[in-house]
Amino acid sequence: MFVMVDGEIVENGEVTLPYTDQGLQRGDGCFEFVRLYDGAFFALDEHLDRLTKSADMLGLELPDRDTITGWFHTARENAAPYGCGVRLLVTRREPDTKRVRCVLGVDELPAPRLWRMTVVNAPWQPAGAPWELAGAKTLSYAPNMAAARLAQDRGYDDAVLISRSGVVLEAPRAALAWAIGGVLETPALTLGILDSITRRHVLLAASEIGIEVVEGQFHLDRMLAADEVLGLSSAKEVASIVAIDDNTYPEGPVTERLAKAFTDRVSSLIEL
Repeated sequence: MFVMVDGEIVENGEVTLPYTDQGLQRGDGCFEFVRLYDGAFFALDEHLDRLTKSADMLGLELPDRDTITGWFHTARENAAPYGCGVRLLVTRREPDTKRVRCVLGVDELPAPRLWRMTVVNAPWQPAGAPWELAGAKTLSYAPNMAAARLAQDRGYDDAVLISRSGVVLEAPRAALAWAIGGVLETPALTLGILDSITRRHVLLAASEIGIEVVEGQFHLDRMLAADEVLGLSSAKEVASIVAIDDNTYPEGPVTERLAKAFTDRVSSLIEL
């Protein structure tokens, strides 16, 4: 396993953090994961822009962009060309400081598969209410991971997170979208969900191939009535969701067209 801490390669991938590290103690930090395709990054600059935004929201001072970019390329040179990506974890070094610790490593990706989901309430999500960290990609994923484990305990792969009022938000580690009558619908970023890079490019790809896109606030009933349902993430790309609780969905034509359009877009934009 390839791992770096503050730009220094760590032997055997074993990282030692001091007890006072606030990422360890409090989950106080942010992160990004950038996928590799044929040995090249997809949307690296967009991921680093989002990292900068998250760090600013948390009051963290990142190393300069050139330094971080150099770390990513060092990791790329030590990674397989396919089936993996580079993850950067940024933690607050100690209480009451803006100084950070940066841990970067190469992650292997799981094999693609169809998703079976269950609905889980997510009262910790802002769901459109004012919140200073809305949309930040923080290390504090404990509620999301608890929702994913709850879904797995119920016999499903992952969770569809909804607000207290039944509004569809996102999955614990992915954006959500669905097709109704050939129109692609997806929860709006104003709900405080993560500004997914994959979602962003899928919506652009949809417009390029003539699929109408509607972003908004949708009740769960709207999603359950869909013709097709999709999960969108760097790890899973455009993945079919074939079940939400007792509701089943096909791998339909909109999903197929979007998956191809996204693949074509990746091929045209990957960054060496």
